[in-house]
Amino acid sequence: MSGMPTAPYQDFAKQHLGFEFNNIQLLVTALTHRSYVNEHKKSVSEHNERLEFLGDAVLELIVTDYLFKNYEEPEGVLTSWRASLVRTESIGAAGDRLGYEPLVRMSKGEKHGSDRARQQILANAFEAVTGAIYLEAGYDKAEKFIHDNIISKLPSILESGSWRDPKSYLQEVSQRIDGHTPLYKVVDETGPDHDKIFTLNVLVGKKLMGEGRGPSKQSAQQEAAKAALDSYKKLDKTVQLI
Repeated sequence: MSGMPTAPYQDFAKQHLGFEFNNIQLLVTALTHRSYVNEHKKSVSEHNERLEFLGDAVLELIVTDYLFKNYEEPEGVLTSWRASLVRTESIGAAGDRLGYEPLVRMSKGEKHGSDRARQQILANAFEAVTGAIYLEAGYDKAEKFIHDNIISKLPSILESGSWRDPKSYLQEVSQRIDGHTPLYKVVDETGPDHDKIFTLNVLVGKKLMGEGRGPSKQSAQQEAAKAALDSYKKLDKTVQLI
């Protein structure tokens, strides 16, 4: 590591992961973005994408195992619950809560990237750290890490209904209440091609029910669907917000 100070990484492991790494390089690599390697080719050769690949599989297995053992719900419901736990927003938020960002090695350009890029980097780092924990300390430690930081959020997700896919749920609600399927329309696009923001409206019949913005048409549709569900909630108290 060319004399790189590792004390902050070992301190982080003790405080947030509950143990010391015998091979602290695993954790350093887990928190090294590809862009950093590109800027420091002479001194750094490994980034976190291989550990991310491993951690993604470990994360999904642990969450799946927990849901299977603790709930008798049908496959489709368990799949939706799992998706809500392991999606980028959830694991990126976990990485944020754990305080990864000051330790993540990335290029100067990435440090000044968009909020969306930052969230993705934190999510990838969370998966990579999961892979590092699995290699360093085994399945049980990885399971505890995932339970404490991801699975522990399940009760609030179930209570709020945020596990539901907003577009699918809106379709159920709009057909039940109005007898129509939602229609999404792009009304605005702003920003350069690499960082566009889309604005969409969602119509049910001829009624404008919601508006959403996002870095992709899909994410903007999801936000518009959430806004429409909020509108329906005011008409029908049985509708859950997402």
